[in-house]
Amino acid sequence: MPKLAAARYGKDNIRVCKVERDKATKTHIVVEMTVCVLLEGEIEASYTEADNSVIVATDTIKNTTYIVAKQNPVTPPELFASILGTHFIETYKHIHIAHIKVTIHKWTRMMIDGKPHPHSFFRDGDETRIVEADVIEGKGIEIRSAISGLLVLKSTGSQFHSFVRNDFTTLPDVYDRILSTSVDAGWTWKTLSSVDEVKKEFEKFDETWTKARDITIKTFAEDSSASVQNTMYKMGEQTLAAASSVETVDYSLPNKHYFEIDLSWHHGLKNTGEDAEVYAPQSNPNGLIKCTVTR
Repeated sequence: MPKLAAARYGKDNIRVCKVERDKATKTHIVVEMTVCVLLEGEIEASYTEADNSVIVATDTIKNTTYIVAKQNPVTPPELFASILGTHFIETYKHIHIAHIKVTIHKWTRMMIDGKPHPHSFFRDGDETRIVEADVIEGKGIEIRSAISGLLVLKSTGSQFHSFVRNDFTTLPDVYDRILSTSVDAGWTWKTLSSVDEVKKEFEKFDETWTKARDITIKTFAEDSSASVQNTMYKMGEQTLAAASSVETVDYSLPNKHYFEIDLSWHHGLKNTGEDAEVYAPQSNPNGLIKCTVTR
């Protein structure tokens, strides 16, 4: 006999923009985010018995997100996600878990004549800040914060050699190469008992995000990289050392390859090794390296 093993549902791609206005200084803060809400609980009958009486309509979920954003702070996103998820499990007694994902889209304040403009911004790349909060009735709030889409490149200071060789191997040892990747990095916090506990950690969320990003960039730039594996481990251990409330740090780094082009066929033109200046960026296939560092 079939049995429903797992079920969750909700609303994805809820686009929200909130403008906070300081009337005294006439300075605005703009926060744009995409929110996903998925609910779990006593909802089996909607799947197995066509009983919709247990369903909180996804349109209601969307409207709730807008109202909670209006009535509560949306920064840091860890707090907003915790408040939103808690609303669902407290409002609907048959809903026991709320999975909230918040993606913050970057708006950077314009500098005009050397001064920050009070209400004008520009999109500074595709990097996003992500928060995933699981609000679990009777257990607490589990939060993972993350950086996604941080595209970085350095033109030297990376090598890759002495790896396993056999009759399937064609890759040569490389002692100097371009290294580029799109950083996806995340860190999980200790489980917090309630929104009040999240509020106590208020300042740590932004501070840790900044520290993790700074550590990632600094280590990428300065490390004489023996491999992506070793460099990402160094990033993780430093982030753990800098953030006492963080329990694990994870990285996912695709290796965006730039290959030398042999142009010797053209009148002996040198463009390899120390003479390499022109490279061919590769879209795929690419290396993908992941790790999780814990205490």
